[in-house]
Amino acid sequence: MPTLSTSRRWIALSVLCLSLLLSVVDNTIVNVALPTLNSDLGAGTTELQWIVDAYTLVFSALLLTMGHFGDRFGRRRALQLGLFLFAGTSGLAAMSTTSAQLIGARALMGIGAALIFPATLAILVNVFTDPKERAAAIGVWSAMVGVAVAIGPIAGGLLLEHFWWGSIFMVNIPVALIAIALGALLLPESRDPNVGRMDYAGLVLSAAGVGLVIWAIIEAPTLGWTSPSILAAFAGSAALLVAFALVERRLTHPMLDVTLFKNARFTAASVSVATAFFALFGFIFLITQFLQLVQGFTPLQAGVRTLPFAIATGIMSPVAIALMHRFGSKAIVTIGLLVMATGFVIAATVQVDTPYLGRVLISMVTIAAGLGLATSPATESIMGAVPPDKAGAGAAVNDTTREFGGTLGVAVVGSVFVTVYGPKVVDGYRSLGLPPEFESIVRESLAGGLIVAAKLPSDEGAKLAAIAKAAFVDGLTRGSLVAATVVAVGALISWKFLPTRAKS
Repeated sequence: MPTLSTSRRWIALSVLCLSLLLSVVDNTIVNVALPTLNSDLGAGTTELQWIVDAYTLVFSALLLTMGHFGDRFGRRRALQLGLFLFAGTSGLAAMSTTSAQLIGARALMGIGAALIFPATLAILVNVFTDPKERAAAIGVWSAMVGVAVAIGPIAGGLLLEHFWWGSIFMVNIPVALIAIALGALLLPESRDPNVGRMDYAGLVLSAAGVGLVIWAIIEAPTLGWTSPSILAAFAGSAALLVAFALVERRLTHPMLDVTLFKNARFTAASVSVATAFFALFGFIFLITQFLQLVQGFTPLQAGVRTLPFAIATGIMSPVAIALMHRFGSKAIVTIGLLVMATGFVIAATVQVDTPYLGRVLISMVTIAAGLGLATSPATESIMGAVPPDKAGAGAAVNDTTREFGGTLGVAVVGSVFVTVYGPKVVDGYRSLGLPPEFESIVRESLAGGLIVAAKLPSDEGAKLAAIAKAAFVDGLTRGSLVAATVVAVGALISWKFLPTRAKS
């Protein structure tokens, strides 16, 4: 691959960040449209869940496969193909007339995203060959991930305020076309020159194993964590992933060199990323509902109030790289995770009437600052442990840990929330002597409780709304403490196992 000039390297990074933005924003932008999809498409709770999760499931399951595709056939080619697929399937999503069509289109979008995400990081590693410059570029890349997570609700709320729900997908098309055109002009091609024979067994086993465990995590809160189907799915996934590891160990040119996990730098950094995104996505799942349903903000107003999160992450991610060069990865990743834990503890003190300009904002900024501090050096550690020729596979591991951690976080924190919210709101509902036929609606969600409250006489309705909101905040408190515990454990793992500096 030809060496690019300094200015062109940073211009290339901007194209990679634009491409990255598309795949990450789509993880969150659809959430603000769920009430609209419920009314316009008649989507029930299960269908709404799969409108969100179909994308996540396919995206996560195919990351390793698509990272290998880029290493074998060319990372720029993988990126361009992913952007093209993403644009086309976004159009299909926007034109859907039924929930089933939208779920199918979202699954197809996940294929495009799985091509885009690892390709951006793999190209970055091969463009920025100087370790210090590469670390700075990874800091910018990590900042874009955090920014994209936060601006999804803002973009979704803004579009829904002025256009129909399909606009949240249509907006992807011009952005993808711009990224394709700029990528063709500015991005160099690179691939692994020693790929060997196609690893078909590895491709199938990795996709099936990751896909099955993600499905189990998504469905566990509904079916029960100890239900036979969920336990069978976890056991099947473990068997598939063990088989994948055994197959890869025997190959001269494996899709993923599983011996990388013997490298403490690689493994501890991966665990750090997984715990950070576990806590982050679990918290976002609750705080977006808190802002809209408890504090009464519109989707756009709630989205705007996540902007400080994006700003804090964007600032701290590059700063973390500078601090890493001075103090080492171990210290900065550990401190970042502890800062995140502090933010979640602050969030656990929020009450129904807590103003946004107070503990709500402070908790969000603290969490975002910790995220930026932790994930930039952790990502640099993961990619620094992987040879540039295998950058696609390394990027896919980094991305899979993010998606796995985030999906698990929503499932676990959501389950913890339900175990607190459900009994409390039902006890309150029964204490008011209200008709039993509406009890299940109130138990299912705060949104359902507020709908029932709005149909009751004003005095009873106000009491039920207050009970439901208080139960929600109790669930938010417990969920925030779980998130704090998980990132604190991640900090301990980072401090014990992550090397202070790379051994080169």
